[in-house]
Amino acid sequence: MTAVDAEAGRLKEEADEPGWEVDPDDEWGVAVITTVGRQLKLRREAAGMRAAEFGRIVGYGEDMVYKIEGGKRIPRQEFLDKTDEVLGTGGLIAAAWEDVKKVRYPKEVRALGKLEAKAVEIGLYECNIVAGLLQTPEHARAVIGAAQPPYSPDDVERMVAARLDRRAIFERDPAPALSFVLEEGVLRRPIGGKMVWRQQLERLSEVGRLHNVVLQVMPMNCDTHSGMDGRIELLKFADGTAVGRSDGAFNGRPTSDPRQLRILELRYGTIRAQALSPRESLAFIEQLLGET
Repeated sequence: MTAVDAEAGRLKEEADEPGWEVDPDDEWGVAVITTVGRQLKLRREAAGMRAAEFGRIVGYGEDMVYKIEGGKRIPRQEFLDKTDEVLGTGGLIAAAWEDVKKVRYPKEVRALGKLEAKAVEIGLYECNIVAGLLQTPEHARAVIGAAQPPYSPDDVERMVAARLDRRAIFERDPAPALSFVLEEGVLRRPIGGKMVWRQQLERLSEVGRLHNVVLQVMPMNCDTHSGMDGRIELLKFADGTAVGRSDGAFNGRPTSDPRQLRILELRYGTIRAQALSPRESLAFIEQLLGET
């Protein structure tokens, strides 16, 4: 199968699937989607339309209509807009998107997004991948799609969309202070192919020049490395509180304990001191771009 055929297949699958499956463990998400689905069903029935007929008009199968109305599937914005138009509800159904979009991603991702949206400072060391906040759509799709056991195409698209939504942090005003440390080896690994890799490097070069971003690269020839325990993430908030997490400390769980946060801050500060300077790091990324 060629890349063109694969992309066409992916787009067709997206067209056939108006939304994502509801996580049964997400109580709030289940409640919201169930309520929206019930309203859709009531409006359709009030219009005197059978599910099969309605599905043909909006471009989806009867079974998918039942899944959405039964709260088993999260509708996408396009589906709600089309439904609003077909049923003539004057924007009422389309307005449901404001509730749906708050629960369309897994609750863990939503929780992280809320923290990032409130943080005034974020520090992140990544050792195995380019940080999610820095990924391009194509690179994110390649990284998530490479997981084993593999995710379904639908789940891949859901996670890519969630990851891209988090990038809104770069548009915040006032802007948060962001710092990233990435491994040289990660930046030399062309996940997704040469073109995807080049676009990712260009994205890093662009973000690394933002006034509120410090981007550093940990060189492979560094003979002292304090990041061997894995990923570190630190978020600080305007009220003076903070939360942190590290793969190799405190069982990998988020912590707000001041003593534990000091340990993570010490580790992260040491990693930044061992990495290339921001100027050297951008020069290194430009060097990699020149090699493509």
